[in-house]
Amino acid sequence: MFGFLKPKSTKDKLESKHKQLLQKAFEISKINRAQADALYHEAEMVLVQIAKLETQGK
Repeated sequence: MFGFLKPKSTKDKLESKHKQLLQKAFEISKINRAQADALYHEAEMVLVQIAKLETQGK
């Protein structure tokens, strides 16, 4: 009921950042492809960090 009061976990923060980066890269890809590629790469690095957290948690 009060989920908005619960602090976000590191994984949730990274997933949110990944989603934001992909959205921003999509919007910029129409204007500047090189910058969009850099954002896609950054989003991929965040995805790697998420995978590391998942493997450490197991």
